[in-house]
Amino acid sequence: MSSFLQELWDALLMMLVEMSPYLLLGFFFAGLLHAFVPQSMYQKHLSPRTMGSVVKAAILGVPLPLCSCGVIPTSVQLRRSGASHGACASFLIATPQTGVDSIAATYSMMGLPFAVIRPIAALFTALFGGWLVNRYAKDDEAISAEASQKDEHTHCGCGHEHGHEHGHDDEHTDECGCGHDHCTAPSADSHEGFFKRFIASMRYAFVDMLQDVGKWLVIGLIIAALITVLVPNEWLATLHDYKLLNMVIVLVIAIPMYVCATGSIPIAVSLMAKGLTPGAALVLLMAGPAVNSASMLVIGNVFGKRTLKLYILSIIIGAIAFGLCIDYLMPADWFAISGISGSCCHESHSIGIIDWIFIGVFLLLLANAFIRQAVHSHHLSHHHKSNTSNMEEKNQTSPTATVFTIVGMSCNHCKMSVEKAIGGVKGVESVNVDLPGGKAYVTGEFDSDAVKSAVEEAGFEVK
Repeated sequence: MSSFLQELWDALLMMLVEMSPYLLLGFFFAGLLHAFVPQSMYQKHLSPRTMGSVVKAAILGVPLPLCSCGVIPTSVQLRRSGASHGACASFLIATPQTGVDSIAATYSMMGLPFAVIRPIAALFTALFGGWLVNRYAKDDEAISAEASQKDEHTHCGCGHEHGHEHGHDDEHTDECGCGHDHCTAPSADSHEGFFKRFIASMRYAFVDMLQDVGKWLVIGLIIAALITVLVPNEWLATLHDYKLLNMVIVLVIAIPMYVCATGSIPIAVSLMAKGLTPGAALVLLMAGPAVNSASMLVIGNVFGKRTLKLYILSIIIGAIAFGLCIDYLMPADWFAISGISGSCCHESHSIGIIDWIFIGVFLLLLANAFIRQAVHSHHLSHHHKSNTSNMEEKNQTSPTATVFTIVGMSCNHCKMSVEKAIGGVKGVESVNVDLPGGKAYVTGEFDSDAVKSAVEEAGFEVK
């Protein structure tokens, strides 16, 4: 047992050595993108039902660090703002497969060829999927036409238009006094405004994003380490010559499961070290983050069944096509894995002081994100119980929060989307969403049915 644990620890440690500096760099740039690229830019260029909007949606989606669940409310908001189904499908396909953080991590563990091919494959698959939807899913446009015309939830009453990201932290301040952090619009010569925006970007990168990605990244690392230690080298090597079969097996496993773009990397590397072909590894990197059971259900309900079928078909065709190109048309030495494949052969004492610093910083940030999430969830639960107790003691003279159970939230983007939707309902005074508990605590004098409708329009279910 001690030998097994030592091998498992060595595998995990070497993966952290490979990934931590690039993950930190990727999260940093992801935060800058979130804070300094306005959401209105995405909505402005995606409304025409043309191939041009599909191309723009794919290009805009590739660098965004959104997972397959976080991209759903964003795409719903884009659709409500008038984006075409083809553009939304292109955005849905391109965005979860990549991101500046996952591209950096791909380079660190899988090398430059994979880091280049992965976003290119996501881009062309998104173009293909958007074209298919525009051409063959015209009838589905009517399904979400009503939602695209209802923009009552896109304004908070301050006169500023809001994107899907909704402020949800009291630490955030704004310059119009509406209480929404994304209303902040510092002028070009405002150093104080720039500094606030930069601080917000870092909080998003190293708190919000780590809360979203951290759990799945940890799971991916543990799975990869277990594969490295437990799976015999001959297990997948016997199927190495059956390249298409490798890809089909990976597709069957990857499509229903959830794995984020970054968390899929160590799993792919570990499987390659055991004999999985590079093309099949790319299939995992594409299909795993882009499709899962929850996202398929929402896409089918919001965008239509035909759009969903074409969405899945385009990912399957694109993943297999690029996988076959790697396995048959490109030099094999481009995709040789030398990182964690030999991780168990490395000793921890060979790790330098700089490596330990990066690992320590990454683990501290990860722990901070998890602790903050747990504390926030506990605070909301305690606040609700306290309010309920006060109401009973004061004979219903103090305000209490109405609790809604929200089904389908998986990340902070989902949380912000729900908060934005509920916050736009007439009579709502405050809203706090407990992401881990799946609860929304709403105060004010409002119509509960209106709250339910707003949440459902955002792509979630209320119970």
